[in-house]
Amino acid sequence: MRKLPIGISDFKKLREENFIYVDKTQYIYKLITEGGGYYFLSRPRRFGKSLLISTIRYLFEGRKELFKGLYIEDKWDWNNFYPVIRIDLSQIAIRKEEDFETQMELLLKEIGKDCKYKYEKKYKASGNLVLLIKKCYDYYKKQVVILVDEYDKVILDNIENKTEVEKIRDLLKNFYGVLK
Repeated sequence: MRKLPIGISDFKKLREENFIYVDKTQYIYKLITEGGGYYFLSRPRRFGKSLLISTIRYLFEGRKELFKGLYIEDKWDWNNFYPVIRIDLSQIAIRKEEDFETQMELLLKEIGKDCKYKYEKKYKASGNLVLLIKKCYDYYKKQVVILVDEYDKVILDNIENKTEVEKIRDLLKNFYGVLK
């Protein structure tokens, strides 16, 4: 009997360890091939957003073995992969405005390892995100896919402190503004 994937949001783990998976790749395929360039997916907590982001990541990375037997297996061009920048804000803890740059530096450094990106202290996090995207594009010579998970976690963590929330919100606004 196959296991239920309770609390698992990594598509690779789910597939490699033979957990039950409800195939949503038909909808992902439609979203990618028929849509535009930007999507904002807002669903309630524990609704599978992180698993969806993970699935899209592995799809763009060309990890064909993970999609064996799924709808998208014979429809996707597996010879064409893309560099993926996955920003998961659940990995950082920001309690005050000053924490933002330090935590984002650590996060962007980790994300950028594969494309030989070097964080530039003279720029803010938003400037470094621009540099990271450009570095990935130059390194792979391909369009870069950017996935943001838990985009609002740093706001929710500080929801009780209105002053800090407003400061952090402004920092996030500049950071996300890069993606426009």
